Amino acid sequence: MTDTLLPAPGALRGLRVLDLSRVLAGPWAAQTLGDLGAEVIKVERPGMGDDTRGWGPPYLDDTTEGDDLFSAYYLCCNRNKRSVAVDFSRPEGAELIRRLALQCDVVIENFKVGALRRYGLDQESLLALNPRLVYCSITGFGQDGPYNRRGGYDFLIQGMGGLMSVTGPAPGQPGAGPTKVGVAVTDLFTGLYAVIAILAALRHRDETGQGQHIDCALLDTSVAILANQGMNWLVGGKVPQPMGNSHPNVVPYRNFPVADGELIIAVGNDRQFRGLCRILGDETLADRPEYATNPARLAHRKRGDVLAAMEAAGVPGGPINRIDEVFDDPQVRARAMVEQHTTNSGRPLPLTRFPARLSTTPASIRRPPPALGEHTGSVLTEVLGLSPEDSASLSADGVIPGPAAPEVRLRETGKGPG
Repeated sequence: MTDTLLPAPGALRGLRVLDLSRVLAGPWAAQTLGDLGAEVIKVERPGMGDDTRGWGPPYLDDTTEGDDLFSAYYLCCNRNKRSVAVDFSRPEGAELIRRLALQCDVVIENFKVGALRRYGLDQESLLALNPRLVYCSITGFGQDGPYNRRGGYDFLIQGMGGLMSVTGPAPGQPGAGPTKVGVAVTDLFTGLYAVIAILAALRHRDETGQGQHIDCALLDTSVAILANQGMNWLVGGKVPQPMGNSHPNVVPYRNFPVADGELIIAVGNDRQFRGLCRILGDETLADRPEYATNPARLAHRKRGDVLAAMEAAGVPGGPINRIDEVFDDPQVRARAMVEQHTTNSGRPLPLTRFPARLSTTPASIRRPPPALGEHTGSVLTEVLGLSPEDSASLSADGVIPGPAAPEVRLRETGKGPG
């Protein structure tokens, strides 16, 4: 079956990506490229697929579309892809992947260092076959160094990379201790850095005809995104400590109790601080030497009506929302961050959109996250030209699954609140 992409493709139309990754960092990178218009072919292990397919509940339970259960985790990072189930531990399967790589611009993989070499699917082998290929490897610790053979998961890397040491309540406060961020930020940031690097490598490829290998490591990302906290140590020589919701460099910049809950006040300059003092009824605070400038406030640091007054005075602030409140926030709704789609069987499928808006080549959601091996037949036929007899033979040998049910294509029903 030939697919029809909906709606018009984006800026990366014509780009084909072979996604050999699973879990989050690699799939997030591939999904981002797909949102921007690339064709993404996701390769999965027959009978098992991406690990996250089973990371539930919750699941999108849609028995009318087969026996596959789609976990919410899997759904978050696998839209705009076609799934091909191939056992590349078999020589015939590895040959199929090599042939696909010849027809692709980008390969993304997150296997342990050296694991794909035994199948002839490592960067050296595939770049030798396709010198224009951009081959992106994502691992916990990178391709070299004393830890390069270790496996790496986000939680582990948040600890080793310093994030947990600056997250959570301040020492001596209730609940103090190393705390991870509530989403897998090193996975997500690594996926985004991978996309940036891939786009840069494609620019180079288009100018020179030469592909290259990209080495992305979760630990490297974790060190990079320490940002100001890392520079506080490198420049100031003082080890940053967790400060709860306070800011190490700006005051006042944290949550405060108010009559009906908690309110965040984020003052970024002295003008905003004067506006805050005016709201609080004591503008003279802004004239006192110990509060007049941010360095002085830093040295002396020891909901509805207020929020409206802050907004009128130009003082940044806002509530602390639960996840359900985030999706009901008027600004989030106005920005249409949730798009309502349905599967072919009519099952509602709300999906968050690509967050950046491109005025000429907008990103789009054209496919729902695929069932395991859903597109094996169509991809092998369209991209590799396999005959029905070839596919039947590979299926009989257990290299690919048998004939699949009709493909599930996404139908958008509207953009707006979920």
